[in-house]
Amino acid sequence: MTKLPAARATLAALSGAALLSACSLAPTYQRPAAPVAATFPADSVGAAARTSVPLPLAANARTAVDTGWRDYFPEPRLQSLIAAAQENNRDLRTAVLRIEEARALYNVQSADRLPNLNASVADTRAKTPAFLSSTGVSTIGKRYDVGVSVSSFELDFFGRVKSLSDAALSTYLATDEARMAAQIALVAQVAQAYYTERAYAEQYALAQQTYEARARTYQLTQQRAEVGASSRLDLRSNETLMETARAAALALARQRAQAENALTLLVGQAPASAAAGALPDARQLDNMSALPAGLPSDLLIRRPDIRAAELRLKAANANIGAARAAFFPRISLTAALGSSSPSLHGLFDSGSGSWSFAPQLTLPIFDAGRNRANLTLAEVRNNLAVADYEKTIQTAFREVADALAARDYLGEQEAAQRAVQEAQADRLKLLQLRFDNGVASSLDVLDAQRELFSAQQSLVQVRLLRTTTAIDLYRALGGGLQ
Repeated sequence: MTKLPAARATLAALSGAALLSACSLAPTYQRPAAPVAATFPADSVGAAARTSVPLPLAANARTAVDTGWRDYFPEPRLQSLIAAAQENNRDLRTAVLRIEEARALYNVQSADRLPNLNASVADTRAKTPAFLSSTGVSTIGKRYDVGVSVSSFELDFFGRVKSLSDAALSTYLATDEARMAAQIALVAQVAQAYYTERAYAEQYALAQQTYEARARTYQLTQQRAEVGASSRLDLRSNETLMETARAAALALARQRAQAENALTLLVGQAPASAAAGALPDARQLDNMSALPAGLPSDLLIRRPDIRAAELRLKAANANIGAARAAFFPRISLTAALGSSSPSLHGLFDSGSGSWSFAPQLTLPIFDAGRNRANLTLAEVRNNLAVADYEKTIQTAFREVADALAARDYLGEQEAAQRAVQEAQADRLKLLQLRFDNGVASSLDVLDAQRELFSAQQSLVQVRLLRTTTAIDLYRALGGGLQ
């Protein structure tokens, strides 16, 4: 019994030394330089000066990360769809479960940094044959043991366990950042799907109105042809325009139904029936697109996918430390403290205390190149993580630059397309007057109707493109989640 305190002290000292003296052989982490230009393309800024859209870094504008999606998308129906998608979307649910998986793996790995303390109770019986017994008589021995033990606890002097734990922690944090990136992407996807469906609905309404107007014109032309007031060419031309509008309406109805199905998949359930909205007008789009772009370096702290890529790089860097530590001796400790007795009633009697202390040192001598190959593998994976991190930054830079370029020019394109529509509508009105007075031919009127319908459809498409560009800019700049 006099040696038990010494055993406890030795065990505590070695465990404390292992926890406090663990170093890491991982390379000192340094963030790679961003492989992009220091500023976004100057053409975008120059074009912005020619539009009504505020310049990047406007003093009165908020950054994307400070603008929650409820502020960015004020329409109640769209807000309800986004909220439902965050509750029911299966991809986002998978991303959340990946976080739980990564957290559990980190907890498993970090548990190796502390000793596992086990309690045990054993009843051992063994028969010794007569020819092996010192008395020449077979005997049955009995032994009872109770105690606590530490089994194969690695004293992490070279940081192998610590490096593995650091890698697991970085992987867990990267998974959380990936979930945030998926959530931002989901908000953008729902908004884009919603406005795409609204654009198809608007185009379908125009096509249906055009078809009904042309059907009335065709009926009048048919009546005139029956009495000889119109030619067969006029009749066929009107019929062609009518069926063209009908075909366009049917195609748009199909596209709208498919857009509704895509929205249902994103939301995770059938969208609740509510009053349908419309595409944002020019003023709303100007306000949505007024988010400042900032500098490329700002993306490093705004975009969760870039932060996730950097955390994966840190995990790969830590794995190099674990691979390096494999070349050094591995010291493990097995110890037990308890009481032993040949009889159950004497298990806790005075003098029945027992202990064992078994440190073990393992030094790799020959492993057929396994440790060297593992180190090479860790270094290659680290280089891959660097390439992935740099590619993520370049992709983010390109997405922001594309959104800025589109923002700068689409405002003017919409204004030009609106002017085209207004000119075509006025042209049709004038030609109709000339036709009524016998100056213009019916073919000129039919051509003007066709051109007006095309201009109306093109204007809706440009407005949708401006809307999706504003959404892309919000997502590319790391839009807020609240």
